[in-house]
Amino acid sequence: MTTTPSRTAGTRTEEPESAGPRDASRRVAGERGGGPRRRRRTPAASAGLHAGLLTGTVCALFPPLWLLVTSFKPKSESFTTALVKDFTFGNYRHVVADTHFLSWFGNSLTVVVGTTVIGVFIAATTGYALSRFRFPGMRPLMWILLITQMFPMAVLIVPLYNTMANLGLLNQPAGLIVTYLTVAVPFCAWMMKGFFDTIPVDIDESGRVDGLNPFGTFWRLILPLAKPGIAVTGFYSFVTAWAEVAYATAFMTGEENQTLAGGLQNFVNRYGTDWGSMTAAAVIVAVPAGLVFGFAQRHLVSGLTAGATKA
Repeated sequence: MTTTPSRTAGTRTEEPESAGPRDASRRVAGERGGGPRRRRRTPAASAGLHAGLLTGTVCALFPPLWLLVTSFKPKSESFTTALVKDFTFGNYRHVVADTHFLSWFGNSLTVVVGTTVIGVFIAATTGYALSRFRFPGMRPLMWILLITQMFPMAVLIVPLYNTMANLGLLNQPAGLIVTYLTVAVPFCAWMMKGFFDTIPVDIDESGRVDGLNPFGTFWRLILPLAKPGIAVTGFYSFVTAWAEVAYATAFMTGEENQTLAGGLQNFVNRYGTDWGSMTAAAVIVAVPAGLVFGFAQRHLVSGLTAGATKA
């Protein structure tokens, strides 16, 4: 039986006799830098890559930045291409003080909170049931959730309007919440099912061994592990209710009953458009969406990296 001598200064370590060509190739690759070297880009390719990235960045940032700049311009300078000459908060004061903006904000907040909380709960429980249990009608239910996403929202306005009218839910935040749930829940349920499929079933079995019922296992063990899905589902439900216009204008009549997205149309009439007030209101509407996105992104990244390292 041959042994490998220990490594000493000035001596070369002998390889075992079992070392084959594959081991030798790996050793040589390791000595050369761990693998094949990447080809260096030519100066022209590097310049083209950076030019493309810069162009994409400008195209993405120019519209919101120009919207922000226009919101601080006087109405007489709304269509000028120059930067702000006479900086003013008049557009924001007009939107907040001279309109039903506070009522619109309250209506939107009520609808968004209701849609997000109820939508995440229904989507999470539905996705968990589809991922863990087998029951009659499971496949038809999955197909129904998928097929409902194929219909444009405009096609569903008339039947939903008749349904809301028969239930007495027109001009009610509850009616708007129900209509938004019909859009958010099917997609979010499919997405949550995909997240739950990645969680080992052994965790459910350990919960049952500890005496937890199915809902207790879902609530205490599985749901904390699905933080990425919860973050994305909550953000999608929020955006569905916050930025939607068609349902808001169809089911909520009367200026004081509008949501923020629907209230923006009050700055547009057949004689012209108040671009200063429109841009100011758009900036105010975008701020909460940006904050929620930052919150969801932070939890999404932390949820994806949780458990990626071993102690």
